Amino acid sequence: MRSRSLVGRLLSMSLLVVLCAVLATTWLVVNSTTSQLRQELGQGIGYDARIYEGVLDYAAAHTTWSGVQPLLADLRRLTGREITLTREDGTFLASSQGRRPDLPARRSALVDPLYVEGFLATRESEPTGIYDGVLGPYRLTPAEHRMLSARVLNAERCMTEQGIVVGADIDGAGRPSLEPYFTKADVVSAQLADCYRKSGADVVTDTERAAFAQLTKLTNACLVGNGAAPRVTVLPNFVLKPTGNARLDVVLKLTGNARAPSRTQECIDASRRKQLAPYVAPPAYLYVAGPARQAGTVFDLSRGGTVRVATVAGLVLAVAFAVTLLVGLRISRPLRALTRAVESGASDLPVRSRDEIGRLTAAFNDLSERREAVERQRRAMVSDIAHELGSPLTNIRAWLQAARDGVTGPGPELLDLLADEAELLEHVIDDLRDLAAADAGRLRLHPELVYVNELLGQVVAAYGSRADGVTIAVETTGDPEVMLDPNRIRQAVGNLLSNAVRHSPPGATVTVRSRLDGDDLVIEVADTGTGIAEHDLPHVFDRFWRADKSRNRNTGGSGLGLAIVRKLAEAHGGTATATSRFGHGSTFTVRLPT
Repeated sequence: MRSRSLVGRLLSMSLLVVLCAVLATTWLVVNSTTSQLRQELGQGIGYDARIYEGVLDYAAAHTTWSGVQPLLADLRRLTGREITLTREDGTFLASSQGRRPDLPARRSALVDPLYVEGFLATRESEPTGIYDGVLGPYRLTPAEHRMLSARVLNAERCMTEQGIVVGADIDGAGRPSLEPYFTKADVVSAQLADCYRKSGADVVTDTERAAFAQLTKLTNACLVGNGAAPRVTVLPNFVLKPTGNARLDVVLKLTGNARAPSRTQECIDASRRKQLAPYVAPPAYLYVAGPARQAGTVFDLSRGGTVRVATVAGLVLAVAFAVTLLVGLRISRPLRALTRAVESGASDLPVRSRDEIGRLTAAFNDLSERREAVERQRRAMVSDIAHELGSPLTNIRAWLQAARDGVTGPGPELLDLLADEAELLEHVIDDLRDLAAADAGRLRLHPELVYVNELLGQVVAAYGSRADGVTIAVETTGDPEVMLDPNRIRQAVGNLLSNAVRHSPPGATVTVRSRLDGDDLVIEVADTGTGIAEHDLPHVFDRFWRADKSRNRNTGGSGLGLAIVRKLAEAHGGTATATSRFGHGSTFTVRLPT
């Protein structure tokens, strides 16, 4: 998994370099070709908007489409587009060619000054969708327009005196107005209203008054029906005012309009469209077709563009090669350091990262530490084995040499001493054989159903004669029958008893206990001897370890008994542990699953 991750990093870096190279080259090619495309696209959208607004201006100022063909022809010469108008039912009205052409599959827009499609209109329209170029009955007379223009110019000077830059729109036949240049109109609405009032630019002309009176009549008819007494008056800016002293919400409630606000706006909008409809051309579909194009290549690079593309591509490849080389050297540098360390025999390398290489370095350090620990253990073990085997052999040789030299006679006492040394030698060899088998996983068990109390009694009886004044007591809870290897468990308990008796003074008591703890069989051997120091407890099951470093066999055995106990417990799937208080004795516990 780690190697795949490292390969993934290398692959990701390679893909990133390749992607950057492709993107850089693509960017250069696209930038060399899209400027023209962008220009044509922007020009096309601008031409479509200009056509739409030109036709919309015509519809706002004329009641029929009969004279629109010259306008379409002019727009064709200006934009290069083929323009066609039809009624909503598809009846041909006019075209820039003067005849009905083949129409495109989709129309470009609906031309209706009372319902503007805002995505093509460049001039702002009202939220109601009514084109602001539609004047209808609100068109001012020349005298009214001159009068309001003069007053608006005075209002402009008033705004300038207050430090607000505005522009006066006095062209066209609509009502002259002021427009702030650098500030939104709603921000300076109070100043605008004050300057309008002071200059008289807010006066309502006779033409507008008559138009609003007509709109008021249409709105009342929509709200309360024809023939009913008027309830509201439409003011400039198309807001309602109740007639008399009634409140607007009361008036609307009296009219029975549950949806008062929305219904009121709907009536105003519908009344305005009804009022303006006689002054505009009927709705028509607009079709705009682009100019015919000759077939050619998609990209047509010049010689200079080709040289730029080739140069940038070469630079990108050079940079990609350099980046790849640097990344490769950076990634392989820890590997080279690790290789040199292995070749030189170093065992402790600094870990500088947390990636695969860092974990590999940490693993190498750990392996080196364990190798050194195993080597130290092996040397100590060889030394211990040599001593354990050499001591009885030396004694045997010494007694035999003494007998041969006539120093001692070959009597029963000599034979007993030689037999004891040979038995000890055999015991050490058997213990080493058991540990080697356990280490190699070849320690064979022969489990059978055994009564625990009977097994412990046999062990205690065997060791009772060798207790040297130490009393061995047995405490059992129940008499469970469990599945285990009786010979190996006798061997383990015997080793524990031998160790306990050896470290207990004469007159002391060694207690063997057994009980069931859940699904486990627990066997404990407790003594009242000298105990084990706390710092020595973690080592009691190590091979050839003795708390008494003097190696005196009067106080220490071969140093393998407890290690064998742990291996036998683990072979049964259990554990062996020890607890002790220095000067108060020790307790060794074997826990076996049943």
